[in-house]
Formats: sequence, C-alpha cells, structure tokens
Amino acid sequence: MAKGYWIAHVEVREPQGYGQYGGMLPDILHKAGARFVIRGGQTETVEGKARSRTVALEFPTYAAALACYRSPEYARAIAVRQAAADADLLVIEGYDGVQPPLAASPPAAEAAKGYWVGHLDITGAEGYKAYTMADMAPFGKFGGRFLVRGGARELPEGHLRSRTVLLEFPSYRAALACYRSPDYQAAKKLRDGNADADVLIVEGYNGPQP
Repeated sequence: MAKGYWIAHVEVREPQGYGQYGGMLPDILHKAGARFVIRGGQTETVEGKARSRTVALEFPTYAAALACYRSPEYARAIAVRQAAADADLLVIEGYDGVQPPLAASPPAAEAAKGYWVGHLDITGAEGYKAYTMADMAPFGKFGGRFLVRGGARELPEGHLRSRTVLLEFPSYRAALACYRSPDYQAAKKLRDGNADADVLIVEGYNGPQP
C-alpha cells in the first residue's frame, strides 16, 4: 500500500514561536505513525524558487496523512505555526509503481539520504512524457527511487504547482551528482519547454523520530 506524505516549504518569521510549534509535534506525529524524511538540512534550489526551509513527513498511508492534518490536536499546532511562519503545505499520496532500474554499483549509502523535491506545471504533455521515460536511466544510475510521483493530493495551505515529485537517493552527494550528470542533463532537455518547475535538492533527516 502506498504511503502518504506532507511536504512543506516554510519561511520562519518568529523563531521562538516556531520552536513552540516544533515542541507540539512529537506526540501528534507519533500517534499518526509519522516519521521525518526531511527536516531542514542542506538545500540547493537548482530550478525555480522555494522558501528557505523544507520539511517532509512520511505516514503509513495517504488517509493517515490527511487524518493527522485534520485532527484537533494538529489544528492547535497550526495556529501556533501560522503566527510564527508562512508555509506552503501539501498532503500527497505516495508512489507504489515501477522504479528506476538500479545500476550494478550505485553510490554508497550515507547516514543521511538525499532528496529531490520537484513541483511542476506541465505545459507540453507529449514532451513531458518523453522526459519521464528518459530520466529513469540516470535516476537508476545514482540509486534514485520515487517516493511521490503525482498521486492524489490536497493543498490546504499556500500555493504550489499542480504536480509534485519526491525522489530519494543514497546520499545528498548522490542527489546532487545525479542532477549535474551529463545523462540527466540530456534527459532534462526533453522537459525544458514542456514544464515549468521548482526543483530543490535537500539533505535528508537523520535525527530522533517522533
């Protein structure tokens, strides 16, 4: 069964209030069976624009992710956060389909994984389809796998593009290397002109979980 995710991009205006919000989360997230995938960390915005802080949470199911967001406990936390930060927050279904073919010797795994977070508006369907076939080889070469690839979604806060992709790599270095590789850049040319995109490469979270 596909998992569910929260993906949030945040600008903190009042650090003390945002810290109070963070202190409210462990009990709420533990009850929902959630874990942090991204929680700050090194970030490089390689296309478009994004807020300064990114957070991604994984839930057992999409229904669990929605239920947690809609819970009375989290509603109280939202009020604290909104007084301290501006956010775009997406609740989205995980991907449970075909993955990129892994290379015989993918990059070594590190303690903190790496991620691509992409938000896209497709402007040319056929050209974008060609890109989605061409990108599988470079993703597999660098150990990438899809956590989110489209899917059901709700955007309860802020504004994001209509399609979202979340890719996991063995490390932040591998995620960066994949994007910069000649193989991926050749594939990307098929997307250029067929989609508008905001793409971030983010270091994964390797700390205590709820």
